[in-house]
Amino acid sequence: MSNTPDIDAVKHYLLALQDSICDALTEVDGEPFRQDSWEREQGGGGRSRVLEDGNVFEKAGVNFSHVFGDGLPPSATAARPELAGRSFQAMGVSLVIHPENPHVPTSHANVRFFIAEKPDAEPVWWFGGGFDLTPYYARREDVVHWHRTAKAACDPFGPDTYPKYKQWCDEYFFLKHRNEPRGVGGLFFDDLNTPDFDTAFAFMRSVGDHYIPAYRPIVERRMDTPWSEREREFQLYRRGRYVEFNLVYDRGTIFGLQTGGRTESILMSLPPLVSWKYDWHPEPGSPEAELYDVYLKPRDWLADEPSTTSST
Repeated sequence: MSNTPDIDAVKHYLLALQDSICDALTEVDGEPFRQDSWEREQGGGGRSRVLEDGNVFEKAGVNFSHVFGDGLPPSATAARPELAGRSFQAMGVSLVIHPENPHVPTSHANVRFFIAEKPDAEPVWWFGGGFDLTPYYARREDVVHWHRTAKAACDPFGPDTYPKYKQWCDEYFFLKHRNEPRGVGGLFFDDLNTPDFDTAFAFMRSVGDHYIPAYRPIVERRMDTPWSEREREFQLYRRGRYVEFNLVYDRGTIFGLQTGGRTESILMSLPPLVSWKYDWHPEPGSPEAELYDVYLKPRDWLADEPSTTSST
């Protein structure tokens, strides 16, 4: 196994991943993605693909970026002072899918690679990423499928990999000011540079390649479910949590803004419509309360068998 970073191989994979994910989502929706290529004044650029007002997806964004520069922003050096004074490259694919139907969950995924270099020193590099699911009217069989696919992505890399990154996801996608998780979790990893480059790169690819198998079956199972205005209002309310997390906590958003990235691409993850209500609480025993009572509680979903019933 090699421990020498192959930047070109990573970039080639990421571009191909963006293509394959967009192709799969277009097959589901029937509408194509719009593409914008952009350049960053300080170095690098990317290509953003967005599908809006589709047949299934109200807004879907799949972004590739590759940025570089002579110095790192505060978000990158605060916890890693050894990176100060190094040039850097950061590349990745990041996506967020906001379906129109409240019975289809929102999903997010990203995979990324970072390397910092300076003369006469070994490069510092790592991989990060993951995927997570944010349902509004959750179904147990969907959540179990999501986590089984996440586990399948991890299985070739040891029995401890899925539990470790599942727990990290639960802890990362948590809104401290709300004291609640953003959704039902999935995988999250960062700072991965062991045991060597080839193995870490293989794991990042496995996570990227398992996103569509995790998400597409759920979309196709739920996208024709009838929905009411009440359910739509609840979806828009819960989308507010998504916005709050991305603007307050998300590492990728903060890094992108601090490095002078393209704002339109960085904020493409935000939903087109969202609402906030003052001190709102779901009616006890309602389908909306079920999300809080059953699903917004980290648990071992793989201990459960998929259900063929409509809810729990």
